[in-house]
Amino acid sequence: MTELGVFARVFPAGPAPAVARAIRGAGFTATQLNLSAVGRPTLDTGLTEDDAASIGTAFRDAGIRIWGVSGTFNAIHPDVEARRRGVDGCLAVVRRAGALGAEVVTLCTGTRDPANMWHAHPDNRSRAAWADLLRTLDPLLDAARTAGVRLGIEPEPGNVVADADTAARLFQHYGIDARHLAVVLDPANLLTVDTLPHQEAVLTEAFDVLGAHVAAVHAKDVVAAGYAASGCGGMDYPLVLRLHAGLPHPVPVIAQDLSAEDAPRVVRFLRDAERAAGSSR
Repeated sequence: MTELGVFARVFPAGPAPAVARAIRGAGFTATQLNLSAVGRPTLDTGLTEDDAASIGTAFRDAGIRIWGVSGTFNAIHPDVEARRRGVDGCLAVVRRAGALGAEVVTLCTGTRDPANMWHAHPDNRSRAAWADLLRTLDPLLDAARTAGVRLGIEPEPGNVVADADTAARLFQHYGIDARHLAVVLDPANLLTVDTLPHQEAVLTEAFDVLGAHVAAVHAKDVVAAGYAASGCGGMDYPLVLRLHAGLPHPVPVIAQDLSAEDAPRVVRFLRDAERAAGSSR
């Protein structure tokens, strides 16, 4: 049975034990933690080893595995000083990830848009943007190697790593050091309402290209505008779960863009899709 997780920040922020119990009560057994969900800064430079261990223990005691922790900042921000601050904050999270129990620190590969790290910008495809991404990643990879964790790269259409092919290029660039990178594969990021009729071809190619590197699959849906929870758009989730089952190693499915009230339905929906995927194989 697939391990189902959810973004911790779906639930009201509060003490770690309360957040963990809410996640478990909704039917999930794993989480992608943003430290803001437990009342701390996302990039918490003041997080001690004991602080991190206490948070990790609270989640484990509730039956929740902290699969990953957010280290997101704009990795190619046009302001060099903003990038430096982001790297410093992310390094702090990487160093505490093990104490939290996390195996992956998730990143945003970034954009030249100075106001929103997820918004597309025409300069994202420039050589300078790619070079800045590598400069940002180099010290983070060194820290990940020391900490024994991986950095999670998510192909996002608004970011410099916009698609599966660009993510594959990043792994090729780093060679053996790419073992400290992982892919967070969000099928909805690779589709629009216009390309939904071709989703089987698009997603099959993405899973084929990146499958060996995938550490988690995100679950949301594809709608004309805005964001939607799984089951509220046009995504073929039996297809997604069938492709997920074909990965070379088991990885969690992490739900996002849902409300706390909708969380139990999302769990049921994903379980139903998993059963449908199994019956179609």
